[in-house]
Amino acid sequence: MAIIINDQTRVLVQGATGNQGSFHTQQMLDYGSKVVAGVSPSKGGREVHGVPVFDTISAAVEQTPVDASILFIPAQLVKDAAFEAMDSGIKTIVIITEHVPVHDAMEIMTYARANGVAIVGPNTFGIISAGKCKMGIMPNRIYMPGKIGIVARSGTLSYEIVNGLTKAGMGQSTVVGLGGDRVVGLSFVDVLKQFEADPETHGVVLVGEIGGNSEEVAAEYIKEMTKPVVAFLAGKSAPPGKRMGHAGAIIERGKGSFAGKVAALEAAGAQVAQLPWEVPELIAGAVLKRKG
Repeated sequence: MAIIINDQTRVLVQGATGNQGSFHTQQMLDYGSKVVAGVSPSKGGREVHGVPVFDTISAAVEQTPVDASILFIPAQLVKDAAFEAMDSGIKTIVIITEHVPVHDAMEIMTYARANGVAIVGPNTFGIISAGKCKMGIMPNRIYMPGKIGIVARSGTLSYEIVNGLTKAGMGQSTVVGLGGDRVVGLSFVDVLKQFEADPETHGVVLVGEIGGNSEEVAAEYIKEMTKPVVAFLAGKSAPPGKRMGHAGAIIERGKGSFAGKVAALEAAGAQVAQLPWEVPELIAGAVLKRKG
């Protein structure tokens, strides 16, 4: 099984005719995702890699059912595009775009919660259910179907950890990129709850970083989980007050520190790897111990 998306998910690409939208539409198709439509205003009637393009989402859904949408569009247009998708009945939206204005993101998340819509991002690498469906910009070749769920704030770190798991013979159920901005949709807890309920996910890897309190909040839920969790956190050497890569990766007023997050996660029963390549051995041992 998988969470959020699977081999039956029908995907729409907003911004399909742009350079990034077109390139990643091809990559998603190559992975086997069911990309059924694209949307680009004034470009209706065209095709992108065999996928029909429409001027609006409403025009697209009149022609074909759509379950999820992925956005490859400029930051200043994200709010309108996300609202268009939600108003068209789409319940899963992946926002790849970075630099989305904070107030726009807040409005999107408020509307999404009121309408039961799952938002992945913004500023995310996306989501992939290995061997089933990919909605994002991650490299196709490193993923292998399996039993380990991954939820991450960092794209590049998640790639390194996934690659290590795959080389160790441990495939993944679903990998979710929460996004690196201060305001994002799905949280660690939202995703952990779904992994806990998924019978085909046997263990979970949490990839966090300094800044904010999302890892500490996740730790409170991890205390209740029956499945083992291994974490890796980025930002151990980051100086307080300096943003490191992501808008959310900043230690302010003593909150969001590396040490505080490690302490919270370990107190909850999670193992914390010191280096990314320690993760495969730790999660393998934790899953084996649980089964034993």
